[in-house]
Amino acid sequence: MNAADYRSFADAWENRATIRTRPRRRVEDDQRLIYPVSRQPLVLSATFERECPQLRDFALVQSLYKFIHDVVIFETEIVNHTAGAIARGRFAMALPFACRYDAMTVVVDEDYHALVAMDFMQQTIELTGIEPIGLPSEIELSRAIPAALAQLPEGLRQAGELICVAIAENTLTNDVAAFARDATVKDSIKGLMADHLLDEGRHSTFWTRLVRIYWQAAPAADQAHLARMLPTFIERYLTNDIQKAFDLSLIEHLHADACVRRALAEEVQALAYPINHQHPLLANILRFFQGSSMLDSPCVRDALAAYLS
Repeated sequence: MNAADYRSFADAWENRATIRTRPRRRVEDDQRLIYPVSRQPLVLSATFERECPQLRDFALVQSLYKFIHDVVIFETEIVNHTAGAIARGRFAMALPFACRYDAMTVVVDEDYHALVAMDFMQQTIELTGIEPIGLPSEIELSRAIPAALAQLPEGLRQAGELICVAIAENTLTNDVAAFARDATVKDSIKGLMADHLLDEGRHSTFWTRLVRIYWQAAPAADQAHLARMLPTFIERYLTNDIQKAFDLSLIEHLHADACVRRALAEEVQALAYPINHQHPLLANILRFFQGSSMLDSPCVRDALAAYLS
């Protein structure tokens, strides 16, 4: 596949994009959860369930705020940085206008997702009376992408950024899909995620196609450089350091005895997935490498050997 073969999804965007077709989502005042307990292991811990189950909703609301905050950072600071460069014709590789147009629809979609997320956060604050605790100023990608790009020659850093963003967009799509299917949460949350998923499915295809176009035209030496950055990116991307720091801060904001907070902190410190082939997000990442044709290259298979076993 080359750039000349690119086909725009402009008609699909006009007919289906959430900014074109979806009403405002309003959070319901009902008994259903505002955030899945499966996504916040803290509230499932033995100590939490025994000592302070009445604080579950507070913890889940704060977890929703972090999720929303992460979405805003991811979409406005990271995805749109790359999509905007493509849309304005400032990407290292020459791309047809149709591709640049589609990149601009991604920018519009992502800004709209951030706006909807912020609206939902404000609605939740008004409904619950719970203000956000201090939220992180960065997400895992804020650290993973610079660390990976630092390993590349200057001329390949934009291509490296494209690959990193494409990996993240494909991972996010599957994560949002799981959220949208959760039967325990409010319908407005499920609707919000379903709307997001409708756009992200289109985005993940866009990024995969773009990487495929780039990769198949890249010289072998450039491919080798880019492959060598992948383990660093994956390791930094899949860490839970920022989440763990947030959870520890959340524990300190719980109205519970100091001994209970200490026990909860110890349990949180022990929560981590090993960053290897068993990590739950790795299957999505490997699926992207396959779909983009990167996994066809021996240099990529060598770089990812630890994750392929």
